[in-house]
Amino acid sequence: MSLFKNIKNMFNKEKEPKLYSEGLKETRTNFVSKLIELTNKYDKLTEMYFEELEEILIMADIGVNTVINFMNRLITRVKKENITNPKDLKEIIVDELFITYVDEEILVNKLNFSNDNPTVLLFVGVNGTGKTTTIGKLAYKLKQDNKKVMLVAGDTFRAGATEQIEEWGKRVGVKVIGDSNSDPASVIYSALEEAKKDNYDVVLIDTAGRLQNKVNLMKELEKINKVINKLIPNAPHETLLVIDATTGQNGISQAKAFKEITKVTGIVLTKLDGTAKGGIVLAIKDEVNIPVKFVGLGEKAEDLLTFDIEKYIYGLFKDLM
Repeated sequence: MSLFKNIKNMFNKEKEPKLYSEGLKETRTNFVSKLIELTNKYDKLTEMYFEELEEILIMADIGVNTVINFMNRLITRVKKENITNPKDLKEIIVDELFITYVDEEILVNKLNFSNDNPTVLLFVGVNGTGKTTTIGKLAYKLKQDNKKVMLVAGDTFRAGATEQIEEWGKRVGVKVIGDSNSDPASVIYSALEEAKKDNYDVVLIDTAGRLQNKVNLMKELEKINKVINKLIPNAPHETLLVIDATTGQNGISQAKAFKEITKVTGIVLTKLDGTAKGGIVLAIKDEVNIPVKFVGLGEKAEDLLTFDIEKYIYGLFKDLM
C-alpha cells in the first residue's frame, strides 16, 4: 500500500484534520486540479508530460532545486517500475513528495523544553511576516497547556512593536516585559532575571526584523544570545524563524540569510491559508534543512498549529484520489 493510502486511511471523516483541510484549500484547488488535468490530458507518460508536471510543481512554489531533484527520482522510479500510465503515477507523485520532506530523518516538530530553568524561545524574521502575532498565538497555545508564560518586547527598533506585543499580552493574559527606549539586550536581561525569580515556564522573546544590514543584525543577535546564555545556560532552547508563506521563494532567501546569521532550530510558516503556493513547506525543508515546527492556518489565536507532515499531505492531496 502507498504512503498516501496509509495517510488517507488514518483520517476518516470523523478524524479529518479540518484546519489543514480548510487552510490548504487554496493550494489544493490550484495544485491538485492541475495535476488531475494533466493526468486526463495524457494516456501515456511522455517527455511533454514530465515537462508539464515540472512546471506545475514549480508554480506551487516547491522550488526549482527541489523540483529538479524530485523529477530525477520520479523518472528513475518510473523506469524501474515500468510505469507507463499517468493514472498510475498519481499516488507515486504524492509518495515521493512525502519522501522529499522526510528524507529518512527522524523529524522533531515539538519544542525543546528545559527541565529546570525557564524555556527560552527566541523569534527572528523580517518585519511583516507576522512574528509578533505568532508570539501571541504561541503564548495562547502554551497557556492552554497550563504553562506560566512571559513575553519580551526585544524589538525596540520598530515603532509600535512594544505596544503590539503588549496588546497580545492583554488579549492572552500573560506578562509582558518591554521598554522601547532601552537596548534590546538590557530589556531581555531584566526579563530573564524576573522569569527565573518568579518561576516562569516559558519566555518568548521578540527581536528586530531588519535584514537590510546583516552585519548589524548579526552583532545584535550575538549580543542577545550571550545575554540569554549568561543567565540561562544552554538557552535559547529554540530560535524560531518566522516566514510569511505568501512571499514564496523570497521566504527561502530569508531562511538562507538568517541561517548564516544565527542558529535557527525551527521555522514557523504564517499565512499558509492565504496562498496557493503551499508547496513552500517542501522547498524550505529541502533547501535549508530546517524543520517546520508551526504553521499559521487562520487569524484566530488557536489557528497556529504544530506542523504535522501527514496532516499536511492529506490536506494538500485529499481530492486527488
